[in-house]
Amino acid sequence: QVQLVESGGGLVQAGGSLRLSCAASGRTFSIYDIGWFRQAPGKEREFVATISWSAGTTYYADSLQGRFTISRDNAKNTVYLQMNSLKPEDTANYYCAARVASGAYRTESFYRYWGQGTQVTVSS
Repeated sequence: QVQLVESGGGLVQAGGSLRLSCAASGRTFSIYDIGWFRQAPGKEREFVATISWSAGTTYYADSLQGRFTISRDNAKNTVYLQMNSLKPEDTANYYCAARVASGAYRTESFYRYWGQGTQVTVSS
């Protein structure tokens, strides 16, 4: 089992920045990569970014690349999501999730372990 705990969410004004953290524990050696997803009220959960646990290879949702940056600190078993130039439409509950094998990284069904989420609210 892998446990994931997100932190760093909060209320920020448009144009501001936040850094989310995802701390992994348990069988972290089994992690293939960790991704971030988000779900806004009344909308489906969507892919944000992912980073491979070993090589650090990153992938982003096309619409977010340039404003969001995913990174990892393997020594701390933590993945970060730096979010800059935030917009009201970025308001959502942000989840991190871990895969234990390769597959379609944008597809949430390939992610076995999920955190509880952290709320990000961007005011206009």
